Amino acid sequence: MSTKTHKAGAPKKVNIAIFTVSSTRSLADDKSGRWISKRAKKEGHDVVVHQVVPDDAEAIAEIIHKIINDGAARVVLLTGGTGISSKDVTIEAVRPLLTKELTAFGPLFAQLSFEQIDSAALLSRATAGLIGETILFCIPGSLKACKLACKALIFPELGHLVKHVQEN
Repeated sequence: MSTKTHKAGAPKKVNIAIFTVSSTRSLADDKSGRWISKRAKKEGHDVVVHQVVPDDAEAIAEIIHKIINDGAARVVLLTGGTGISSKDVTIEAVRPLLTKELTAFGPLFAQLSFEQIDSAALLSRATAGLIGETILFCIPGSLKACKLACKALIFPELGHLVKHVQEN
């Protein structure tokens, strides 16, 4: 089956949870999370939760477990905490939870970032994978990075990814 044929049968509407990882931002000044939410809705998806979670590995893991156990979201987008400073713990919180990793996501995002920001793309540790039947993306917190990841990689494949997960 061709990719085009396979995508044609993919869900057009997906329930999405958005978590901004930050100890300094609130929903009011969460430009990246608000943009992701607005874009998701424009793409026809439902945003079932959008909130800020502190830069704390336990808090991140706890909120992911909660949203997965609630079963309200098929996709979880985390923005922020993917850099290399000591406070950036999103990847450390998420990676042990992954049952499968989408290993192409990080390199593809880095390649696209490199085209925009040159060697500074090296600082991103964007990743994606599955936790059971929930698809999870960890992307940088900058608005420019969120737009790049969502427009170029995440939203074009979201329904296709969900379709594959549902076939399990």
